[in-house]
Amino acid sequence: MIAIEEIATGITTDEDELLSSFLNASREAALLINRNTRISAANAAAQRAFGRGESIEHRRLAEIVRDGELHAAVLNALETQSSADLQLELVASEIRNFDVHVSPISLGGERHAIVVFYDITLVEKLERVRQEFLSNISHELRTPLTSILAFVETLEDGAIDDHKNNRHFLNVIRRNAERMHALIADILELSLIESGKVGIEKRHVKVSTVVDEIFASLSSKAAERNVNLENRIAEEATVFADSARLEQMLTNLIDNAVKFNRVDGVVSVDCVSEGDSQIITVSDTGEGILPEHQQRIFERFYRADRSRAREVGGTGLGLAIVKHLARLHGGEVTVRSRLTEGSVFSIVLTAE
Repeated sequence: MIAIEEIATGITTDEDELLSSFLNASREAALLINRNTRISAANAAAQRAFGRGESIEHRRLAEIVRDGELHAAVLNALETQSSADLQLELVASEIRNFDVHVSPISLGGERHAIVVFYDITLVEKLERVRQEFLSNISHELRTPLTSILAFVETLEDGAIDDHKNNRHFLNVIRRNAERMHALIADILELSLIESGKVGIEKRHVKVSTVVDEIFASLSSKAAERNVNLENRIAEEATVFADSARLEQMLTNLIDNAVKFNRVDGVVSVDCVSEGDSQIITVSDTGEGILPEHQQRIFERFYRADRSRAREVGGTGLGLAIVKHLARLHGGEVTVRSRLTEGSVFSIVLTAE
């Protein structure tokens, strides 16, 4: 901002043209305000940010941005030639956050104020995501860790000699340690995927074979709930994908379909081609997902039914991993669900 002030105050000819060129070269929204608090000039970024389809030049600042602190800073710059920094939150179709710098400048012997808006909306959003992520990690780790410490203390207090219960206590410790291990593994996996450090090697993969292998590994879990596993994919059907990552996506979806199914339910997997897309669907006959949850279940740690999720296990990161792996393939994952009728998760991949 110092550079702007130095250039503006040192200009003696063609001020408007030079200042306009300078402001339009900036990616940040910038307004030039005259002594009547009208907008003398606005760069292209400001027009996009505040114009709503109409020109904002020559209009009063109050018509464009309604914020008392900003107007006070502009008036102070015009009257006392002092600069100011402030934060601004604007609510329109979406909430936008700005760091704002107000500086006095002189043009043609007239006092003006220049206002630069640094859009920090994305930064603020990422900070909220980071804080929420850390909060969720702390919560998810605290529960099993508390259980482990409690049972270790019980064993230390003499329960280790209780031959009827000591094995049970050790089993509880093991289950919670495994839960923590799975959570940390999923966090590391998701971090690698989101950082772009995970590569994929696409080739033609026989989907039916992959599904058969997943069914074999989950058969005992399905048998516990009498859930029937149905592979409806033609033996010769192929998709263009990374074999290991495809198996990872389908394992997460099928595992969820088993865990959140009803007793004596069905999990079925299909594969169809539609235009330039290949769609793999995993269907269950569970209780379904409420509409307000369907757009959020792919978020990290989001659970539509927290009590049920804790009962059946899981880290709360499986669907987030599926979403990012699908995007890595240039595709997407979607869900359709109706209460009492079950859910259908679809992995949409592009053909070769």
